[in-house]
Amino acid sequence: MRHAERHRSGVVGWLRAAVLGANDGIVSTASLLVGIAASGADRQGLVVAGVAALVAGAAAMAAGEYVSVASQADTERADLERERGELAADPAAEQGELAAIYVGRGLAPDLAVQVARQLMAHDGLAAHARDELGLSDQLAARPMQAALASAASFAAGAGWPLLVLVLAPRASPTAWLIGGSLVGLAVLGVLAAHIGRAARVRSAMRILGWGAAAMALTAAAGALFPA
Repeated sequence: MRHAERHRSGVVGWLRAAVLGANDGIVSTASLLVGIAASGADRQGLVVAGVAALVAGAAAMAAGEYVSVASQADTERADLERERGELAADPAAEQGELAAIYVGRGLAPDLAVQVARQLMAHDGLAAHARDELGLSDQLAARPMQAALASAASFAAGAGWPLLVLVLAPRASPTAWLIGGSLVGLAVLGVLAAHIGRAARVRSAMRILGWGAAAMALTAAAGALFPA
């Protein structure tokens, strides 16, 4: 009978990009709007600034994430090409290297040699990629996936404080903006912790603390430069 287990390692890549994008979307857009509101700008100016922040931020997140992950993918490909060349030039030495890795992990030397020999016969490059370089298809760098996840999550995050601002009563838009943004950050922290099976309270408090600090600093800066 096959033993089925569900792990979260396969979602680490997109989860990291999605959480980073949504968190940055809420924090940066809310902080920007709070800072502009503290300067005395009117509601229409706040909405225009929020839309501009959403579009510019999503584009910047996508570009930055793509470049970063593409550089990682280039490094992984270069390592694999180097390993492929070493396997072609001296397969016996590479087999010994693989066996030494398994001995270091606790296998008896004779068994390590047998395991290395069989894995080399099956797919030597995959064995070295996994056990020597720490690379796998599951955790491979995917630039476009990371870029799209970052852009979409940033837009979703940035849209939340913008929506709160639009729906807030005219008498107290800043208070609603701050409160609504903090609620959004708390929900994001809990959701990220739930998906990754981490501590929910710790995740929410971490995101809330940094988000509140960012909004406070931007509000102080806005108050220093009135519109």
